[in-house]
Amino acid sequence: MKTLKTRLKNGLDGCYLLEGEDLYLYDRAFSMIKKACNIGLEDFDIIKFDDENFSMQALLSAVEVMPMASDYKLVVVKNVAKVGENDKKLLLDYLKNPAETTVIVIFDYFNRFEFIKNDCAFVDCRRFDKFTASAVIVNEFAKRGKQISAEAVDMLLDYCNGYLSRVNNEIDKLCYYDLNESLVTKKLVEELVTKDSEYVVFELTDALGKKNADKALTILNQMSKEQGLLGLITSHFRRLFFISTADMDDKNLASLLGVKEFAISKQRQQVKNFSKMQLKKIYALLEQVDYAIKSGAMLQENAVYYLILSILYI
Repeated sequence: MKTLKTRLKNGLDGCYLLEGEDLYLYDRAFSMIKKACNIGLEDFDIIKFDDENFSMQALLSAVEVMPMASDYKLVVVKNVAKVGENDKKLLLDYLKNPAETTVIVIFDYFNRFEFIKNDCAFVDCRRFDKFTASAVIVNEFAKRGKQISAEAVDMLLDYCNGYLSRVNNEIDKLCYYDLNESLVTKKLVEELVTKDSEYVVFELTDALGKKNADKALTILNQMSKEQGLLGLITSHFRRLFFISTADMDDKNLASLLGVKEFAISKQRQQVKNFSKMQLKKIYALLEQVDYAIKSGAMLQENAVYYLILSILYI
């Protein structure tokens, strides 16, 4: 993603594969590619496929159509959840000799097109590291004639769990809340920005690791009605257990657990709050609670409180 602008100056590739979890970066990358294609008439020169209308044969027919009022025909593939073995072969064959006047852009949210990664231009849309994300945020506020304090940037990133797509949705709210104030502060972020549920679970886990019962129960009471809370807490502690026991780097562990590398690197910070024995006991407790719910011995709404109170005393 960081080098895409430079690469586009050197010319367009026949196919771009966008992978990662930050939708803001997908949109930003697509805008850059679209601009480089010099699209004149979008209705004629941009063809879109999603999970409802996608077929490899239709895509291969579309790429052969010449552009009408643009330098390139742009074929966009989004939200495709299934790609058959024959489809893979057809696409790989096409990429050996792609049409010179067509550019394919694949938004690969589900990692279904990983098989072409070495045969096309790859664009990494994973969440930026903190330094890069902070620079993007400061620049976005500057575009609106505002400044944001370093503390406020950190809090905004934390509350949005590192997703610039979420940050982007909050910027206008923060900028235009007080038109007479040029500086956006940590206090304003705290008042106006809703915390991402994964970040709240991170806060809850941090409180549990530090045996801060009051804070843990306050957080739990605030989010007790949230859908899927138990699943989020369970997944979080299972990952902590694997991080503490597996002798693997963040990338390989993320691949093993089916999560993003960003989540592993952030949770690794919390492992130091628990001993390996504590995490082993918590892992066993998760299995016990899961069985109790499935067997009807415990209601799900009660299970969250039982789990949190039990962890406090492990």
